[in-house]
Amino acid sequence: MKKRLFLILFCVGFAGVLSILLIDLSALAALIPAAADAPPITPAIKVLSLIQPAGLVALAVLIGIVLAPKVGLSAPAAESFAAGDRVMPALKPQLIPGVLGGVIGSLAIVLTHAVFKPLLTTETLARITRFGSLLPLPMRLLYGGLTEEVLIRWGVMTLLVWIAWRLFQKRLAKPTSVCFVAVILVSSIVFGLGHIPIAFVVLPQITLAVVLFVIIANSAFGIVAGYLYWKRGLESAMIAHLLCHIVLAIASRAGAYF
Repeated sequence: MKKRLFLILFCVGFAGVLSILLIDLSALAALIPAAADAPPITPAIKVLSLIQPAGLVALAVLIGIVLAPKVGLSAPAAESFAAGDRVMPALKPQLIPGVLGGVIGSLAIVLTHAVFKPLLTTETLARITRFGSLLPLPMRLLYGGLTEEVLIRWGVMTLLVWIAWRLFQKRLAKPTSVCFVAVILVSSIVFGLGHIPIAFVVLPQITLAVVLFVIIANSAFGIVAGYLYWKRGLESAMIAHLLCHIVLAIASRAGAYF
């Protein structure tokens, strides 16, 4: 069963990795000042660029499979599929919480955008908008909604919960709510910080407002997704993340977001 679960979750995460091929890397490179003199991006380079994220997905899946059962975390639908059981009974309890989480998370991001927009320069806003236009919606859904959840929740959050449990609560059979809440906050900040390197590459000037916006907007959703993973399961966090990108795409078209 563990081998089947590994294959299922890796395929889910790798679908997002493959979606990177949908990005026009040449147009993206043209947006980055440091890449002005870079050689042309060939199909071979695009394929090679998948190796590192694929390896990270495999590592995250392995971490989750080994440690998630030890700390009471799960991917109910994937586990049911791996066991040959019906998937819908495991998925159904995650649907409504996932939808609500997606709405709450996306509204938090839009609100953060509204607060920080007056603090960002015109050039910064233009570059962020241009960068967003180069990321196709299917890629955002697959990589953001699936791959990032496998990496951040199934991999990083599970590992942090296990480490915190073994360091501070090793006498207990399972980690307590305090442990989970602390790790959700930490992993959410890690999720937000993980987007900072992209800002440094794309934007010509990094201000405190830019850093705070990137961290707060992404951390706000990270808290929602972390809570859903803890209380409902990995698929619930995936549903929320997928819906969040859909709502943000709609908000972007309506002029309420980048």
